[in-house]
Amino acid sequence: MLARTFSPIALAVVVLIGCGRKPQPAKEEPVRFPIERTETRLARGRYLVESVAACFDCHSEIDWQARGSQPKPGMKGSGGRFGLEGLPVELYCPNISPDPETGAGTWKDEDFFRALTQGIGHDGRTLFPVMPYENFRRLPDEDLMSIIVYVRSIPAVHYAVRKTVYPEPIKQALKPFPPRPPIAAADLSDRAKRGAYLATVAGCADCHTPENAAGEPLPGMDFAGGYLLKGPWGEVASANLTPDPSGISYYNEAMFLEALRTGNQGARKLNSIMPWGYYRHMADEDLKAIFAYLRTLKPVQHRTDNTEAFGPCKKCGNRHGLGAMN
Repeated sequence: MLARTFSPIALAVVVLIGCGRKPQPAKEEPVRFPIERTETRLARGRYLVESVAACFDCHSEIDWQARGSQPKPGMKGSGGRFGLEGLPVELYCPNISPDPETGAGTWKDEDFFRALTQGIGHDGRTLFPVMPYENFRRLPDEDLMSIIVYVRSIPAVHYAVRKTVYPEPIKQALKPFPPRPPIAAADLSDRAKRGAYLATVAGCADCHTPENAAGEPLPGMDFAGGYLLKGPWGEVASANLTPDPSGISYYNEAMFLEALRTGNQGARKLNSIMPWGYYRHMADEDLKAIFAYLRTLKPVQHRTDNTEAFGPCKKCGNRHGLGAMN
């Protein structure tokens, strides 16, 4: 779904040159469970969960009347009904706080890791792909371990959440990922590559790329906007983030940072379904890296504007503002 650039996993490759052999590079060590709790992991996990990954934007009861889609007081990690309309199933996000009765208090670290990298829940069920395990499985092991360490450290919330019940056709269609090899690090060798990695963690493409009726990204429409998001926050379509004139070519770095820090783009207010209330806590350098990455995207002409009347769009197949102009 997202154009990603990551360093390959170190594989033991035998290369023959004449009569000699080059030494085989060491294989990456698999994650050891239970995960060791360290202050470094706790701090890194707090940063990723509370800003870039915005985990509690789904795994909490959200106050949609307040700007920034923050959890209701005392409900961080509580889980709750997923508010997006139009899904083929009524979806409930589980309580991931360490409450032993209603939450994840009895789950093992392996359960969390498997959910993040394979899409398999603690009870063995395949998770609905609204849970972005396709993105998370690309993260280095250390970042995944840090996320798990932090989530397991938050206060327990005693809050029972209904279990999602899949209709049989969906249940049969959902397929988990196989275990993946260890990943030592992402390629952060320049600002744009760092931004690509952060955009993967944040799941930017998941909302900003329109999909077809089968829920697959439309080819050639990466980050071009128009994905319809309807729920307790209202009805909006995602923006075109490509550097096309119909996208955000007029943005500069300062404007991008202001939008993500304040939830305002000039006189306009970003809808709270855009989780700027989490992204605002990212470091300046990380936000600048994401902006640098967005500037490298292929420009896609696709007009979207939530201040205009919604109409059908032939280009993406959805309804959104300025749809008739595409």
